[in-house]
Amino acid sequence: MIQVKSAKEIEIMKKANQIAAEALIVAGNAIKPGMSTWELDKIIHDFIVSKGAVPSSLGYGGFTGSACISVNAELIHGIPSKKKIIREGDIVSVDVTAEIDGYNGDNAYTFKVGKVPENAEKLLEVTEAALYEGIKMALPGNRIGDISNAVQTYCESRGYYVVRKFIGHGIGHEMHEDPEVPNFGKPGRGPRLVPGMTICIEPMINETTAEIRILPDKWTVVEANGNYSAHFEHTIAITNGEPLILTESSLHHPKN
Repeated sequence: MIQVKSAKEIEIMKKANQIAAEALIVAGNAIKPGMSTWELDKIIHDFIVSKGAVPSSLGYGGFTGSACISVNAELIHGIPSKKKIIREGDIVSVDVTAEIDGYNGDNAYTFKVGKVPENAEKLLEVTEAALYEGIKMALPGNRIGDISNAVQTYCESRGYYVVRKFIGHGIGHEMHEDPEVPNFGKPGRGPRLVPGMTICIEPMINETTAEIRILPDKWTVVEANGNYSAHFEHTIAITNGEPLILTESSLHHPKN
């Protein structure tokens, strides 16, 4: 069942979402060659806790990190590890969810570590722009399929592949709520958007195939061909007018 939030609830949600957004900025400032993903995760964890919030991912389904940190071909759900070292030229997706006052905020960003290959650079540019193409469609009266189709069309028209097996979602008291928000679909289909809905739009895009593999750790999702993957995410509130980006921050620079 889709939980429609009151104006008061969305005001409360802003706090969790801003903590999650600030945690991504902290991650971006900290990330550097030679550090482990475990070290980066600890920095994120300590920041979230310092704000009086809880990292929603920690312990979720047995997950052992406070953030999902995924490198290069890893799309999502990378488990922080002391053995996984970040290198110059890597792209690193960081997915952070924070909970405070009974509500969650969720966002993700794929960072460049120094100078990255041109094909990685282009994938990141397209994936982030696709996020904003989806957000443009998050208007009252539209349907989930309008968001989904906008993301799919933008990415596929540029030669990239939309992952089907993982999708966006509603958010609120729980990290994952109804409705499902795919990155593919037909316009005019799916639940109608009404003011008070809060959703996560999160393009998960692969360089050379829509197929994925899950590693033996049973968490980490990788591009099946071993090529680059990118992941960007915002939490959005549907309003009576333009969509409200609850995780807005200085990190994102959409390309039009």
